[in-house]
Amino acid sequence: MDIKKDHLFAINLNVRGIQPSATLRINEQSNQLRAEGKDIIKLGLGQSPFPVPERVVQALKDHAHEKDYLPVKGLKGLRESISGYINRSERMRSTWEDVLIGPGSKELLFILQLAYYGDLLIPRPSWVSYAPQARIIGRSVHWLPTHAENNWQLTAEELDIICRDDPSRPRILILNYPSNPTGCTYTDDQLLAIANVARKYDLILLSDEIYGEVHFEGRHKSIARYYPEGTIVSTGMSKWSGAGGWRLGTFIFPPELRPLQDAMAIIASETFTSTAAPIQYAAITAFNGGDDIDHYLNQSRRVLKVVGEYVHRRLSEMGAVVRKPEGAFYVFPDFSSFSERLANRDIKTSQAFCSALLEDTGVAILPASDFGFVPDHMGARLAFVDFDGAQSLVLAGGDYAEKELADDFVQQACPRIVLAMDNMERWLNSL
Repeated sequence: MDIKKDHLFAINLNVRGIQPSATLRINEQSNQLRAEGKDIIKLGLGQSPFPVPERVVQALKDHAHEKDYLPVKGLKGLRESISGYINRSERMRSTWEDVLIGPGSKELLFILQLAYYGDLLIPRPSWVSYAPQARIIGRSVHWLPTHAENNWQLTAEELDIICRDDPSRPRILILNYPSNPTGCTYTDDQLLAIANVARKYDLILLSDEIYGEVHFEGRHKSIARYYPEGTIVSTGMSKWSGAGGWRLGTFIFPPELRPLQDAMAIIASETFTSTAAPIQYAAITAFNGGDDIDHYLNQSRRVLKVVGEYVHRRLSEMGAVVRKPEGAFYVFPDFSSFSERLANRDIKTSQAFCSALLEDTGVAILPASDFGFVPDHMGARLAFVDFDGAQSLVLAGGDYAEKELADDFVQQACPRIVLAMDNMERWLNSL
């Protein structure tokens, strides 16, 4: 008997055939190529380029000795801080008991789908892990169409169409904005219209607002303002405070969904137990905020806005169709205008496009097929993060403190972004 073969066929059918997370895969591939001596510009993994604020780092050092298991739902002091944070920023009335802490919002999303038996509704394009998580658990996924002309935003009409045929079916709608992968966000009117449809069909709405604090104008609004009774707000420390590797995420529930929160806590108690104690203590400092945190966020937004505008303009000038980002650190260009020339090189999928680009130019980006599109949709996601975030903050708050940031800042603070655009432009012109 071939034991290895028998074990292979015993692997959960929901897992077999799924590739590792696309963003982590491109990061590991980029690191390997760099280790081999190749100059790789890493625009694949969406990791914040900015350092963790100094006071938050110090808080982690101060609490490194904390070693006890904390409550499953999280440290009370941190839950109070997060409740205060969301109440200040979104004019909500949450209490500390509405907050659940986990080792990253990705883990919380996974156990949400375990705890709630419903279909998953995802606007296309979407972040790479939503659909695979549902497949692993065995949930049905329904992709909701969006269009470039509408900034890739879900409309209330499209949501209503998919819900009306079976109005009582349990469903979770994921709304992520500012968006990964597009960088676009919603207007107040759009949020209100979607909220009305969500209420009509009693949807669980998971509002993934991990990029809310890096809305370029600092004007992010949660859809929880318009559908408070059915919205779970997801946020964390990875994108706005540069602490992705710390692995801390949080869900803020309405009181009406307390049974769902409790069910998730039961799953947490049997899986990850609790989030690392020193990280939770340090996170209190981050979510309490302060003048230094506000300054850090303001400068981060200034930098990301000018870099996003630069990348958008350069890609548009190359001939790509791309929407101007309004937050986060992504753009989602469509290279369909190059399809005929690419086909002459036997490049007929977005995966082949990104592989050829990486091999020929050293620029690592992700194909549209990782974000819910069919293989021959010639789009890609570009994360404009390969620059020294600490240096850019010093420059923005120093020499450029009283100046409007423009191309000269990008060239000085983000030379590898400029190089990536130059390399892409030469490559596309050579097709």
